[in-house]
Amino acid sequence: MSARAVVETLRGSGRYEVLPVGITREGRWVSSGDPMRELESRAWKLAGSSPASSSKSVAEQLAVPVSEKLPVDLDAADVVFPVLHGPFGEDGTIQGLLEVAGVPYVGSGVLASAAGMDKVTMKKIFAFHGLPQVEWLGLTRKEWEGDRGSRIHEIETSLGYPCFVKPSNLGSSVGINKATDARELESALDAAAALDRRLIVEAGVDAREIEVSVLGNEEADVSVPGEIFVPEHEFYDYEAKYTDQRLPQALGRQRPPLRTAPRPPHTTGARASRSLLDDLRAGPGRDPPSG
Repeated sequence: MSARAVVETLRGSGRYEVLPVGITREGRWVSSGDPMRELESRAWKLAGSSPASSSKSVAEQLAVPVSEKLPVDLDAADVVFPVLHGPFGEDGTIQGLLEVAGVPYVGSGVLASAAGMDKVTMKKIFAFHGLPQVEWLGLTRKEWEGDRGSRIHEIETSLGYPCFVKPSNLGSSVGINKATDARELESALDAAAALDRRLIVEAGVDAREIEVSVLGNEEADVSVPGEIFVPEHEFYDYEAKYTDQRLPQALGRQRPPLRTAPRPPHTTGARASRSLLDDLRAGPGRDPPSG
């Protein structure tokens, strides 16, 4: 979805020649034919069905040649958009490959991508720089499986309920679950541990979720803030991001500006509407475009 949005935007401008390159789940590169249709066909095959919109059979679509090596003509491109989600796409891996190959690319470099992908590392960097953030606790799969009772007690004591459990190194809200009691917490930790060896648990807060995009390095351009507003979902999960088709709304367009938000219940202190930095991603493109 993200790659298709980037391709359609670039082609729609009439200024660029776009050459899609796909990477299968097995790590094979698809650089001929229709790479996006090829990848979609493989996804449908894994799901046990075929795309209704295609007139070709899955077998015919899977006949597109693939290679286990980096396409030899990749260095002929002026610039690469690494529009890849999750491990090997957002974590600095593909960025490092392009750096070694000497191919220019869009988005953050190796270090920023890796730090932005690993939530535990990212939180530690936020803390070092004194940035306000939600209370959180990190642990490993081994620590969780070695003493489940003590870990649940620690989380209940330090964070309480509700809380959110996440794999430290995944994207698109995959593996994220909300827990409101010990049973749900145990299930959420098991689900996250099945996907990553590093886990993070964050305290739930009564807040509004605001996102901005930043483009540039020493001189950065910042987008208009947009609010994540998904009333049909308990939180901004995978379905809300990719199947609901709703887009973040510009602040003030649908709801009052953040500065006029009412004071949440059970809060103390002079600034109930304080800002908490929760997440940062270094990729060039992610959800559907907002126009």
